[in-house]
Amino acid sequence: MKYRILIALSVIIASTLQVQDVVQLVPEKFNDYALNYYLPTTVVEVEFVATQTTDKAGPYYQYAQKYLGTSDAITEDRQRCTLDYATMITRGIANTENRYQLTFKAGQTPYIFVNQEGCILSINTAPDSLTNDEFPPVEKDQISDVDTHKALTEEMLMSGSIAKMAELAAKQIYRIRESRMNLLTGEADNMPSDGESLKIIIEQLDKQEAALTALFLGTTSTKHITKRIKYMPQDDVKNGILMRFSDVYGFVDADNLCGAPIYLSVEVVEKGEYPVDEKGVIKKVPKGAVAYCIPGKANIKLQYEKKTLCEEAISVAQLGVVFGISPSLLTSKKEPTFVIFNPDTGGISEIGTISAE
Repeated sequence: MKYRILIALSVIIASTLQVQDVVQLVPEKFNDYALNYYLPTTVVEVEFVATQTTDKAGPYYQYAQKYLGTSDAITEDRQRCTLDYATMITRGIANTENRYQLTFKAGQTPYIFVNQEGCILSINTAPDSLTNDEFPPVEKDQISDVDTHKALTEEMLMSGSIAKMAELAAKQIYRIRESRMNLLTGEADNMPSDGESLKIIIEQLDKQEAALTALFLGTTSTKHITKRIKYMPQDDVKNGILMRFSDVYGFVDADNLCGAPIYLSVEVVEKGEYPVDEKGVIKKVPKGAVAYCIPGKANIKLQYEKKTLCEEAISVAQLGVVFGISPSLLTSKKEPTFVIFNPDTGGISEIGTISAE
């Protein structure tokens, strides 16, 4: 029978799912033929990404114009932060205040899948997806690897004054540039024997010049910092302060006035309602029903300095109602029902029947 083949396959699937914290439950004598589960509460998880930029002035910055002909030198050490973007995803966590139970008779063969918290994922079939939404990867940091101390020669260190050290460093920069030009044009007295050797020499000259130039222009490093906050939507919220952001200190608490506020707004656009029959009468929950959620909907917006960081329309379990599916549909020998639930809301994502032939 096709149905029994599916049950056999489900055992194989379950052994794989358990490794990923998804477990199959089957009514058996040891559990009194009863299966327990929870429905989820919807939580919004937000990740904020900011860039922290650190500038360090070089010891010879006041001579940059004189010797290098540029006024772009960093003149003082400073740190600044900019808020780049925010990403919003939803997750379901078990509402442990309400536990539901499905009770069957000996010989009946339905099964359910639950996650590690006990939230129901599917009935009579494997869940759709075993992985939650994830935040996008953050860009790599750009940390300056220039070591200005290694650029200081013995002659520079013994020169006795900053002005003289700067002069010697500038002369060394121009010697390096001349040497590189001679190598590139083939006019050097001792040309390397092959292209790979030439490449290595050029790279070393570039590093030496970068270290010496940093003595005048300074260095800049950027580091990405992230902050994650979880929020459980319940009601309408207009411009609530979720936290603050400082262009010096980065993310700070909501009551820390050194930062500008990041506002959270929630607009409940739809509340879940019980289904009605053709006469408009609210349907009754079947006895011993498989409980599921009919979620509501909300728009969530995050703003900072009058700019929208992100805005999403999401389904929310706690803005909905709990209804149920008749348990007899699950145990039909001819065409048992299968159900796949949304793991974030407990709502039905897919429902159908399995042919017994």
